[in-house]
Amino acid sequence: MEKDLRQVPFPLFRVVLYGPESTGKTTLARALANHYQTEWVEEFARDYLQKKWEEHQSTCTLKDLPKIVVGQLKLENQKALKANTLLFCDTNIVVTRVWSETHFEGYCDPDILAYSEKFNYDLYLLTGIDVPWEKDDLRDRPNDRQYMFDYFKNTLDRLNKKYIILHGDPATRFQESISLIDSLLKK
Repeated sequence: MEKDLRQVPFPLFRVVLYGPESTGKTTLARALANHYQTEWVEEFARDYLQKKWEEHQSTCTLKDLPKIVVGQLKLENQKALKANTLLFCDTNIVVTRVWSETHFEGYCDPDILAYSEKFNYDLYLLTGIDVPWEKDDLRDRPNDRQYMFDYFKNTLDRLNKKYIILHGDPATRFQESISLIDSLLKK
């Protein structure tokens, strides 16, 4: 992995959509960016791993994770240059950390661990598991949703990150997010 990864140092309020698979993160990131007329950062891993699956019927390995981190940060930095005061990230390196630890017997590359603690985000919107799980080529934990949610939450607690848990249908989550972000922006 590159040894000098950096976030573009723009004065942005960075919001991460964070949580287990199939909990509405992409839908919410897109809707919030549209509402605030700003940019949202797509999930690099989704396209990268979908292509890997389609070409080789192969799933994610430890060797893929540094590439995913670099690709995600590159997308984030590109979108940061175009964003207004807000940037919505459909995922970030902490998600990659959680994914590594939960899928590779607790292991995570030391560089990924270090960067997950270094990069700054202003708020994590932790999406609850009270929406239906939808199958696709990449999702693999339909029966472990509570375990995964707890792991995501506990990681934020250990890293002392600011977050709020979102529950309810997509419209409820959207309205709650807007209220929260508006109040934080007024401060």
